[in-house]
This record gives sequence, structure tokens and C-alpha cells, in this order.
Amino acid sequence: MKVAGKVAVVTGGGGGIGGALAARLVRDGARVVVADLNAEAAQTVVDAIVADHPGSAVAVGADVSDTAQIRQLIERAESEFAPVDLYFANAGVTGPPGLDVDDAAWEQAFDVNLRAHIRAAKLLVPGWLDRGEGYFVSTASAAGLLTQLGSATYSVTKHAAVGFAEWLSVTYGDRGVRVSCVCPMGVNTALLFSGEQSGSTLGSLGTRAVTSAGAVLEPDDVAEIVLAGVEEERFLILPHPEVLELYRHKGADYDRWLHGMRRYQRSLLAES
Repeated sequence: MKVAGKVAVVTGGGGGIGGALAARLVRDGARVVVADLNAEAAQTVVDAIVADHPGSAVAVGADVSDTAQIRQLIERAESEFAPVDLYFANAGVTGPPGLDVDDAAWEQAFDVNLRAHIRAAKLLVPGWLDRGEGYFVSTASAAGLLTQLGSATYSVTKHAAVGFAEWLSVTYGDRGVRVSCVCPMGVNTALLFSGEQSGSTLGSLGTRAVTSAGAVLEPDDVAEIVLAGVEEERFLILPHPEVLELYRHKGADYDRWLHGMRRYQRSLLAES
């Protein structure tokens, strides 16, 4: 899909990948609603965008774990611009490391990393089916394909996000609804370094596992790769191409892959 002339919503747009996506979408001719739990961060992103592209973006403070607030985002896009053509479900949380995580942290991870995608799709897909076109972009993670050392909440909910995106594509792909699932490894954002700053050995392990596994990309580079994938209407968008080879190894011999992950974990712990 060409994004020029389209209307997009980007959640988690107050910085990182989301902020870069919003800026890139506007440069490519789209109009964008930038949503973030931090309304000031969303407004800062929009101020920078509209300085060069007046009237092309608006900021909304929103908690995308809440269906009513997702509906308000969609309605704001319609009132400011036109019906939503692309929805970037980009907001995400990590969650505490380890198994000793309370139910509230699990609920938050499921709400933001998975249920927010489901709730948005429920609101958008019927209209897309009527119009014969729409695009849902899920920001998951390489952790959704390969597992994240340290954080169970992150790994499990990102696996679920990949599964939901697959289901959405299978179910509605022949009826005009396009779906992409973005699965990067390390990206230079606050989310990447949250484990390192958690004060936990497992949290620090999680950050080092990602930063030592491959290049840490800048959000602008990821945004460029994502929009190239959207233009080509590719389902799996891998800013780190090596993830595909790792995923193939996992599928080819699951037990060998698990042994390798445990060995990698031991090596990181030995460095602590």
C-alpha cells in the first residue's frame, strides 16, 4: 500500500519507533494521529512534524489498553482527516523480569501488547471490509518469534501478538485487509534499556541478550524498513534479517535451539 494520501494512527507515538513512524508517514504524504500514554511526548513529536508539514498530524494522549480510548483515537482521525486507512499498533511494555511477577504486571502486558491490538482490530476491521481496504501493522518483536531472555511477560505477550497478526491476515487477507508484523531485535529506545535499569540480574541479562545478539538500530532506520515493507505488503517485517535464520534454526530442531538458548543465557550470567 502506498501511504501517500492515507490516514494513519500510530500508538506509542511519543518517541522511539512510533515517533519515527509518524514522522516518516507524514514525509511520505500521509496524515497521522499520534497517540501516546504520555500526551506531552506525543505533542512534542507532532510539533516537530507540523513545523515542516502544517496540518498533517495531531497528538492525542491515550491509554490503548482501553477500548473507549481507542475508539476516540479513531473518531479523532475521522474528524480531523478521514477514516483510518492504516493502524500502527506500536505501543508496548516490557514487564518485570523473572517468574515472580504479580498478576497486575501480567495483565498490563497482555492489555498493552496484545489486547490493545485485538480491541483496535474489532473497531476497524468491519469498516475496512465495507471499504475493501485497510492495513493493520503490529509491532511485535523478535522475542515473539525467538523468546526474550529475562522477561516472561514480554516474551509471552509478543508471541501472542504475532499469533493474532497471523490470524488476522489469514482470516481477512482475501477481503482487502492487509497485515504486517514487525519483529525487530535491538532498537535504540528506552524500552530496550529498561531491563538494564531494573536493578535485577535477570533484567540486565535481558538487555544484554539483545544488545549482544546483533546491531542496535536507530528508530528512523526501523521506520524506513517498516514503511518499505508496508508498501510491498509483506507480512513479516524483519529490521534485523538475521532473525529469519535464527527462526529457521528454531523450527528445524527445537531441542537444539533450546539448548543453545540456555547456553547463551549461561554465558551472559557468567559475565555478570
